[in-house]
Amino acid sequence: MDIIARAAHLFGAAPALRTADRTLSFAECDTEATRIAVRFLEAGARAGEIVALLSPNSPEAVLVLLGMLKAGLIAAPLNHRLPETQLRGMIDRLQPALLFHAGSPASLFDEKKAIELSSLFTEELPSIRSAALDPPEAMERLVSVIHTSASSGVAKAAAHSFANHWYSALGSNENIAFGPGDCWLLSLPLCHVGGYALLFRAFAGGGSLALNYPQTTIEEALKNHPVTHLSLVPTQLYRILANGEAASRLGSLKAILLGGSPAPQSLFDEAASHNIPLYMSYGSTEMSSQIATTSGTAGGRAEQSGKVLQWREVMTAADGELLVRGETLFQGYLSLGRLTPQTDSQGWFHTSDIGQVAEDGTVRVLGRKDNMFISGGENIHPEEIEKALMSQEGILEAIVVPVPDPEYSLRPVAFIRAANGGCDDETLRKAVQCMVGTLKTPVRLVRVEAWVTLSGSQKIDRMWYIREASASGRTPLEPQHRE
Repeated sequence: MDIIARAAHLFGAAPALRTADRTLSFAECDTEATRIAVRFLEAGARAGEIVALLSPNSPEAVLVLLGMLKAGLIAAPLNHRLPETQLRGMIDRLQPALLFHAGSPASLFDEKKAIELSSLFTEELPSIRSAALDPPEAMERLVSVIHTSASSGVAKAAAHSFANHWYSALGSNENIAFGPGDCWLLSLPLCHVGGYALLFRAFAGGGSLALNYPQTTIEEALKNHPVTHLSLVPTQLYRILANGEAASRLGSLKAILLGGSPAPQSLFDEAASHNIPLYMSYGSTEMSSQIATTSGTAGGRAEQSGKVLQWREVMTAADGELLVRGETLFQGYLSLGRLTPQTDSQGWFHTSDIGQVAEDGTVRVLGRKDNMFISGGENIHPEEIEKALMSQEGILEAIVVPVPDPEYSLRPVAFIRAANGGCDDETLRKAVQCMVGTLKTPVRLVRVEAWVTLSGSQKIDRMWYIREASASGRTPLEPQHRE
């Protein structure tokens, strides 16, 4: 299936890509993507080969990814904010045929394979169509390699087929309508599965995507474009709610997809007071974005992640781990040209998430299996303590990590971000103790103003906090964004 030509046929002159300077229709995107695909082939790339892209979000980056779909290439968008050593390792393991970049350091690449992104747009490209692949090969072919967020310390290269992204988009659009006249702000990077997935949602449903310059804030973007849909993580929502004008603008949207990390009920209550249409979601790179999402905002609770979307399956293993499978499940991890499937004998992928699935398909995520630690012989799930902390007035966000203890082996330490200081430490400890018990009550509370996050991500770098909390005789460093 040529999803871009299909969209051009169905939606024609309707806007597909909105930028600060121009708007491209679906028909124009089809033409541009075809010309870029031809340029790829002229540069020596062949269908089925990996082509890497190192660039911030931009109209050019979107068109290049569409061109890769046209040419039958496997797109590997990379996080341009990562350190050079990490990027070099990713590139070495990907072994791309070509690498397009937006002026990145030449030391990262083989000069024969590295091409400046802007060179694709400096002259008129040929207007001919590349040969289309025949189904079912087109549905099963690999189209992307998206790296995981490395929240566990190691970024893995997850390979997806066309069908994975296609059914992910269909399930999302069925739950949250996104079609002609709608506009979804591309607020997540294209190297993130939640960003890349928007290309398929737009070209499957007929809604447009809005892009801004890299330094433009979400608040500014809401003023510049007719945004109806938005993807956020809790930290971003906190910041916007602090801006009264922007919060009011959110209330006029059709849907805000919220995911990425736990959030307190107070955040949902505040959003409800502004009539903000929040849709809570649980997803993963391995499942091509969303797994479960609420079907509406009424009665939304922070502990729920919604119902399992169509073309996905979720079950709970005997030990409480969530297992997933379905049409959106990735093909495996890719390294040095080898694709390694990650399913068990029954086709289930083990997520390492601990949770529950109700009879009606509602998913509740309790925490991460790899975050759990044992204290005094008892299993401790940091997320349970984090939720208890965030249920207290004034506590916006919390992260709990283990520290060595001579008696209990490990004990919890909490880093918290509070509004106007929040309640005092002793009051907070007593409140949490009543909720989770003495053993799970943090032995130390550390207040922060901002988080150390994974590069190019809004996700908190849990490993950073484990190291800092465990450093003997040291006060944790001032929070910062790690680049």
